[in-house]
Amino acid sequence: MGSGTKDDPWELRTPPGTGDYTMYRDDDTDPPQLVCQVGSTRLLYDARVVEDLHAWLREQGDWVPLGSADEQKPAKEGTVEAWGRSADNPVGGWYGLRKGYRGRVGMYLPPLLEALGLAEVEHQPRNNRMRAL
Repeated sequence: MGSGTKDDPWELRTPPGTGDYTMYRDDDTDPPQLVCQVGSTRLLYDARVVEDLHAWLREQGDWVPLGSADEQKPAKEGTVEAWGRSADNPVGGWYGLRKGYRGRVGMYLPPLLEALGLAEVEHQPRNNRMRAL
């Protein structure tokens, strides 16, 4: 699976299993970042999203829809995606750090939490959900 460093990134698949991508943690940035490489596209997330999302999922106590959406599209309320951009989350807004590419928390973070043993993720063609372990 990889150790999550730049030289040995996590190798992940989207929840539907249709796309491969890599992710690693960069602690040399302020704040520390998760670097998500999807083909030629690089997305950046505040690294604290892992702990914050896990804590939020535990508060929910059950399955939560992923609801992945690009930054330019609205996120459906009650989804992981909506939480990842909500003014009510611990960072008070977007966990995504790269303007124009701040969305897709509901696509790229759930497999990482699953790989780290923090969550269970469904892997259906559409409408996947996740819950904390």
